[in-house]
Amino acid sequence: MDRTAQLIARPAEYAVAYDPPGPPGPPQLGAPAPGTAHLAALRRRAASVLAGNWTGTSTVPSPGLYPHQWSWDSAFIAIGLRHVSPRRAQTELETLLDAQWGDGRIPHIVFNPSVPLDAYFPSPDFWRSSTAGRAAGAPRTVQTSGIVQPPVHALAAWLVHCADPGLSRARGFLTRVYPRLAAWHRYLLHRRDLGGGGLVSVVHPWEQGMDNAPSWDAPLSRVAPAPARSFRRADLDHGAPEDRPTDLDYGRYVRLATEYRDGGYRDGGVRDSAYGEDGVRDGGHLDGRVRDGGHGGGRHEGSGHEGGGEPNLGNEDGRPRNGRDEDGRPQAAGKQDGRERDGRERDGGLEGASGAGGRGGAGGAEFAVEDPAFNALLIASEHALARIAYELGATGTARHARAERLTAALVERLWDPAEGMFFCRDLRGGDPDPGPDRDPRPRPLPGALVRERGVSGLVPLLLPGLPREVAAALVRTLRGPHFGLGATTRLAPSYDLLGEAFDPHRYWRGPAWFNTSWLLERGLRLHGDQTGADALRRAVLDIADTSDFAEYVDPYTGEACGATGFSWTAALTLDLLHDDTTSGTGVMAGPGIPAGTGITALKGGDRG
Repeated sequence: MDRTAQLIARPAEYAVAYDPPGPPGPPQLGAPAPGTAHLAALRRRAASVLAGNWTGTSTVPSPGLYPHQWSWDSAFIAIGLRHVSPRRAQTELETLLDAQWGDGRIPHIVFNPSVPLDAYFPSPDFWRSSTAGRAAGAPRTVQTSGIVQPPVHALAAWLVHCADPGLSRARGFLTRVYPRLAAWHRYLLHRRDLGGGGLVSVVHPWEQGMDNAPSWDAPLSRVAPAPARSFRRADLDHGAPEDRPTDLDYGRYVRLATEYRDGGYRDGGVRDSAYGEDGVRDGGHLDGRVRDGGHGGGRHEGSGHEGGGEPNLGNEDGRPRNGRDEDGRPQAAGKQDGRERDGRERDGGLEGASGAGGRGGAGGAEFAVEDPAFNALLIASEHALARIAYELGATGTARHARAERLTAALVERLWDPAEGMFFCRDLRGGDPDPGPDRDPRPRPLPGALVRERGVSGLVPLLLPGLPREVAAALVRTLRGPHFGLGATTRLAPSYDLLGEAFDPHRYWRGPAWFNTSWLLERGLRLHGDQTGADALRRAVLDIADTSDFAEYVDPYTGEACGATGFSWTAALTLDLLHDDTTSGTGVMAGPGIPAGTGITALKGGDRG
């Protein structure tokens, strides 16, 4: 049986411990023991950063450099904020989801109208979401960008619920956010499978979150930059130019975003017929309402409520009705675990994906990349969405099964066993890839792997369904000379220490970031490396403290780079400070594993 068959055929009995208990025993390497005055002060300082960056409805990453709400920032912020105020953490996610588009996408920026236009570029008048995004169901009542960021949101929503289940249930938090999150995943799986193999593609480097990573250099080289005189960078008013992306990078970012906007934010993998007569599909409305609960303009079709109204998931208690799937939609005959009879996934996979892009102005025409971290976070959030469905009365098995199939596709398309890590796949460049030697295929895979070693290629360590040898190889690569964790570095650098493009201070071309180290800490702990996870946890706490919660740091020295008082750094510090000795509150259990057992080992098949 080949690897793909093994991944798909394994019994769906597992627990996903994304919220493990705190490590036993007193920490070392600079982080004082739990309960000491120093750690209490660190917690107060982290909470103070979040309080200072709170706007009343959401948290800005940094008041000067990033004065609006950012999508994946808010997810990470909510994960830490839940330890200070579960209600505020819920509001953080609800505010973001209030700006969801009718087609299901969650925009990467939600603009604060009280912030001057020249405070940040690209500003709302560049994106023109309410007009350029009209066919895609952009909300009319709030201005947003038109691109997306990594889908951490369902994972964040589940962990926020776990922080105070009583409050969450009393407010109907999961009942309200579940259909919106389902619509978000449906958008990605339907509209962004540009390579036709089940994985999601990004159509702009900003969507992946690691803006100027060397992995983008080759795909971006085909993009003619916008003239420097056509835009003014506000980021250089708040950060050192040597720490930021170059003007050439920015010119290409602007060109890609302009063409996507001028194409009406249409995605290249969508057939023209996918849009209805009014330009909206999947139950979307031009006023931003979404029938399935994907919240666009603050209203749900058929809910009878404005703003905080509860979407119709089925029964009044939030359980799906008999004969309906986990999104509350009718379950057609001949479907099992989210598959159609022809083997295609109901909520994504191959349906509607031409794999061609290429139409003028369509997203992905020039730049379409399957990224390992983006897809790994989608898989993690699919597992979380399954757990949310279970909480609301469904089984969650279809979503767990979909996450397993996506994991198989991730390994099949992006894993390089010789290098011991995952790589991006550039769908618009290079000669067709024949696929891994261990699994020859009758037809080549589209595009080519971009063999730049970035931290994105290590993030899939977060996933429970990885084959044992893949997880072990990732840990070896993380500790090897290219990333040096535990030897030459204490936090994982964003790029290959030995790479020609390495720069210890320039944004995502070398510096260490706290969110990726948090993800790797979860992955090490999940796959049984408690010692490595404990060391990384201590390093995050120590360096967050000494760098004043920096945006990112020099991976060798820990010197602060970018902004200080950065929200996700403070939030993830709070999360790692939280000593959950009771365990289990955040464990996502699969069938056969009771919720709340605190299991971190993986059961069944060839899991590591």
